[in-house]
Amino acid sequence: MTILFLGVGKMGLPMARHLNAAGHVLQVHDLDPARLSLARQAGLKVVDDVLSQLQASDLIISSLPHDTALLGVADWLSQHGRAGQAWVDTSTVSLSASQEAAQRVAQRGLEHLRVTVSGNNHMAEAAQLTVLASGPQALHQRVLPLLQCWGPNQFHLGLGEQARLMKLVINLMIAQTSAMLAEAMTLGRQGGLDWQTLWQVVGSSAVASPIMKAKSQQLGRALGERDFSPTFTVHQMLKDIGLIMQAGADLHVPLTQTSQTQQWMQAAIAQGDGDLDYAAIFKVVERAAGLSGEAWIDAVT
Repeated sequence: MTILFLGVGKMGLPMARHLNAAGHVLQVHDLDPARLSLARQAGLKVVDDVLSQLQASDLIISSLPHDTALLGVADWLSQHGRAGQAWVDTSTVSLSASQEAAQRVAQRGLEHLRVTVSGNNHMAEAAQLTVLASGPQALHQRVLPLLQCWGPNQFHLGLGEQARLMKLVINLMIAQTSAMLAEAMTLGRQGGLDWQTLWQVVGSSAVASPIMKAKSQQLGRALGERDFSPTFTVHQMLKDIGLIMQAGADLHVPLTQTSQTQQWMQAAIAQGDGDLDYAAIFKVVERAAGLSGEAWIDAVT
């Protein structure tokens, strides 16, 4: 099976590397020359004539940043693809854009599998992603050996947009976990509890979860520095929350708490923290309580 891989960003690059390491024949393409340079350094074959490679490929895999990019690739495939090809897209996009993209390529005779992945770029590097698929079941079975290169947990959820929706459900819970922690930790700080002790107790309690432990470890490594180096930025999380809120509106589901978290993410950007890890929502709640990073440092040193 000859593969054309479109989009080698922070998630796409390790995913493409894992396919290459498993012996699959693929060439990669990206609009960003810097990402192509990284792909070459990783030992991947970068395609120069992407149109010719499309016509020679059996499978197209894409990892794209937003709805506009998805629909652009769908239009390109609907014009230049050929019947019998398959398209696996791994992007986090809206349900409406995903459905429209599927309709466009179906008119050209391409099969389409929606494949979302749960996990950050570190989990992608370690091939520990959870892979969620929806679309033709026969196509899913055909590409399953490729998907298994990305992680051990594989789910086929239905024939339509179920994979996209499941990704939004998971990301809603991740965003809300950060908001819950922001309030809880700020309450503890304001009452005089030690920051490191707070994390240790929360991580050992009944409310502990993998995402909470990950954030605990991330912040716990730099107690004196307030290190919010990003695994997933505020801007990125806000984009996903926008998709979540759109899905809520389309499906007539009130997402009141998520709406508040969306406002806190907006505040983080307005306060200059948009490029930090989305855990920077902590700072928004701390500022509202009259706490500062400097006071936090004083409290733990």
